[in-house]
Amino acid sequence: MSTQQRFTQALLSAEQTVPAGLFSHPDAESRFAVYRNNVFSSLTSALADSYPVVAQLVGAEFFAFMARFFIQTYPPCSPVLVNYGNTFADFIDTFSPAASLPYLADMARLERLRVEAYHAADFPGVGLEALSRFLEYPEQLHQLHLKLHPGTGVLCSSSAVFSLWAAHQGQGELAEVDPDHAEQLLVLRDALNVEVLPLSKACALFIRALQGGAGFGGAVCTALEEDSAFDAGPALALLIQKNLIIHAGLSEAS
Repeated sequence: MSTQQRFTQALLSAEQTVPAGLFSHPDAESRFAVYRNNVFSSLTSALADSYPVVAQLVGAEFFAFMARFFIQTYPPCSPVLVNYGNTFADFIDTFSPAASLPYLADMARLERLRVEAYHAADFPGVGLEALSRFLEYPEQLHQLHLKLHPGTGVLCSSSAVFSLWAAHQGQGELAEVDPDHAEQLLVLRDALNVEVLPLSKACALFIRALQGGAGFGGAVCTALEEDSAFDAGPALALLIQKNLIIHAGLSEAS
């Protein structure tokens, strides 16, 4: 084991002794404990900054307790702390003390999508005028492929994560939310503003299919399997209005 590995191991566990070769006058053990505490504190703060609603839902004490286990299991791999915690939602799924809050992991997924949307690269949107040359020929729609902005995120949850999140932004009453009600949502960045919008299940599946590389026609079929009354017009209008389409083109006819 290298010196760096021994240092990291000791840093992540209070049960570990000060690594060999570390000297401090007069008490290396207590000084190292202070440093260890500062590391955990800064990483917990970084997680709380990325997951503020998760922290509010469980309270500061439980969040710090949960964060400590996460940090010990998944220490940072990069000095860029904004990227830290991208597996936090999956960790919450397996964290038994949080099992009584089945919506908590999806709330973390929503908040991670917001972080990713905020830091996504900028791309100009394709406007209606540019798209109209494809849309005016319905027979070509099955060949139409739309590439969406990399900051676009879709979440389909078995819980009311949108309503819970909105209530923590002062939009609606938390006491009126049924957490067991399934909801879908869209996360996007329009200019410098990150937005979270509710979606129907069919619309969410339509957008997710486009993200997965499906053509326009295939994405519509996916949505129609969920809801035979699905209308692609409003969904497409939303994507155009929010500048989420960054490229449009026709695939080769098969």
